[in-house]
Amino acid sequence: MKKDKNMPHVQVDPDACIACTTCTVFCPVAAATGEFIGPKMIGPAYERFRLSGLTEDKSLSYCANCKNCDISCPQGVSIASINMVARAAQCEKEHPHFLRDWIVSHSETLGHLIGPVPADLKNWAMRNVLVRQALDVIGIAKELPMPTYAPKRFRQRLPKLNQIATGKTVAFFPGCYVDLYDPKAGEDLVWALGQAGYRVVSSPKFCCCGVPMVASGFMDDARNNARRNLEAMREFAAKGIPILTACPSCELMFREEIPTFFPELAEEGMPVVMDAQEFLLGEMQSGNLKLSLKYEQKSSFMYHAPCHMRALGIGLPGLELLREAGIEIEPANAGCCGISGSYGFKKEKHAVSMKVGSELFRVIRESGANTVATECGTCRLQIASATGVRVMHPVSMLRALSE
Repeated sequence: MKKDKNMPHVQVDPDACIACTTCTVFCPVAAATGEFIGPKMIGPAYERFRLSGLTEDKSLSYCANCKNCDISCPQGVSIASINMVARAAQCEKEHPHFLRDWIVSHSETLGHLIGPVPADLKNWAMRNVLVRQALDVIGIAKELPMPTYAPKRFRQRLPKLNQIATGKTVAFFPGCYVDLYDPKAGEDLVWALGQAGYRVVSSPKFCCCGVPMVASGFMDDARNNARRNLEAMREFAAKGIPILTACPSCELMFREEIPTFFPELAEEGMPVVMDAQEFLLGEMQSGNLKLSLKYEQKSSFMYHAPCHMRALGIGLPGLELLREAGIEIEPANAGCCGISGSYGFKKEKHAVSMKVGSELFRVIRESGANTVATECGTCRLQIASATGVRVMHPVSMLRALSE
């Protein structure tokens, strides 16, 4: 692979890490497998050896980039970022699962390539035993169901939605999961924003936020996507149009990852990207969004907080939104679901992924909840697959219980 001269390097003051091992205690992967030496050792501690040119430790690949280390660190050390940059540098030298990692980290590019193929045929292929066996050979776990392609992408549906011009507009960054697999969640957000008097627009320039690319070592691709997305977002920002996203991983990329990994792109100014649920919560609390619930109180609901949502440090606006609307819903408070975006799709990580999520799965099953709400698309896929319980985006739950 061609050496990237612009490879980001996260400088960490060794004294910033006080070796308290709090990150290791809170790391779900370290608790699930001995193959991972833990975030402290592979992050700040090993960074000293990297600076001296020592060969990379093989357990680096087990970091899921879930950010639980960053969340728990009392010193504010960006441990996951250290690991992702180290992984990218290692992949520049050797990338043993290049094809597999490219596939799981470039879902939007794949979506464009196979776009002309009817969704039913694509989904049949993803369920076909022979196809799954072939994918298993290159390292994509056959046990985990693949996300289902929608007949039309969200951004193809958006112009056809019935929206009333009110003079108030917001721009929506859908992210890959909503755009390709769950456009209904995007339509539900358009509905909710419409109830608050907003018209929703998007941009054909928007592409994958880059989080899965960073997690699999494709920093060049992540930088290119970041540049393209920022250009589109700055056009909206220049017009005073608020920019929203309903995906916590996308939001984290724009708020924290781009300035960390690609500071040269952030020098021109970072457009403010708001959490869509937080935006709706503000509209509801101000009285601009008023909904009437229509559901039986005997229904039982549970909310799962995605790791990247907690890493944002903005609370749990999806849960607060549902409660503000009058929905009785309890948080699972059972940790990571284990999938960590593309991590759980990797054959050698699938068992670890399921072990990480086992406590959450148990809590959901024993709760008797008939529906779980969570913002993260792959969390929804993992939880539904492991528990058999219906899982939806918080805004989709809000609409389903209001109509």
